[in-house]
Amino acid sequence: MLYASASPYDKRAAFRAELATGRLLRFPGAFNPLSAKLIQNKGFEGVYVSGAVLSADLGLPDIGLTTLTEVAGRSAQIARMTELPTIVDADTGFGEPMNVARTVQTLEDAGLAGLHIEDQVNPKRCGHLDGKQVVDENTALKRIRAAVDARRDPNFLIMARTDIRAVDGLDAAVDRAKKLADAGADAIFPEAMASLAEFEAIRAAVDVPLLANMTEFGKSELFTVNQLADVGMNIVIFPVSLLRLAMGAAERGLDTIINEGSLTSILPEMQHRADLYELLDYKAYSEFDSDIFNFTIDPHVAVQA
Repeated sequence: MLYASASPYDKRAAFRAELATGRLLRFPGAFNPLSAKLIQNKGFEGVYVSGAVLSADLGLPDIGLTTLTEVAGRSAQIARMTELPTIVDADTGFGEPMNVARTVQTLEDAGLAGLHIEDQVNPKRCGHLDGKQVVDENTALKRIRAAVDARRDPNFLIMARTDIRAVDGLDAAVDRAKKLADAGADAIFPEAMASLAEFEAIRAAVDVPLLANMTEFGKSELFTVNQLADVGMNIVIFPVSLLRLAMGAAERGLDTIINEGSLTSILPEMQHRADLYELLDYKAYSEFDSDIFNFTIDPHVAVQA
């Protein structure tokens, strides 16, 4: 009932233990707290909070318009609803290295299990848009060192994302991944890889966990979980998938109202009221409410009008 029973510290420790097994962990993207509960109920290993989704949730494009306050607030609402570890997209850290340090501590306080900081220029662009620019090596490494130095919980995962593949090619991505790991990154997120062979090249270069981004309509082919596991990936995210599915269904529903005058024909496509109530655990709330407010009147005590 209400929020997760596990503390952020416990979730981080459990996440680190799962990562240490070497098996591939699946982190679908939650677009709100309710979808995070659904991800947990379906048996996934973690929850991802996408910067693109947070921007879209505000009706904004993913071009660096969101603030640390907005990201921390929304990701805290999502993380507290699930027993699963939650990783958040922290863009470029929202400024210079000192801002990166503040970002890490703010997101620690928000209950996240980890974050990733990227090497794009600030303001950034969606990782699968053309025209991205990346910062120089020194700046990229300073961001990661600042993040590592700032964390207070050693189990809080500092992941370095590099977008350099789309700018300078695979060799540059391999080189930067090595240096980001040497700078203290706990994991590497190589963005917009073009093939499984490219993921394999990054895997051969570093010995820290690797994340694969399986976002639809982007630069990367949509490889299966098994394919990614076979080339040594440790985490796979589906960052915007649930939002895309939900918005597609919403658009079809609105069109049905326009064309048919009611939603009767697509009732089978909707989540049933009973399923929603089960997901929200209405029963536990009702029992709690009854225990608190249940009372009897002593028949020997006069009741005044």
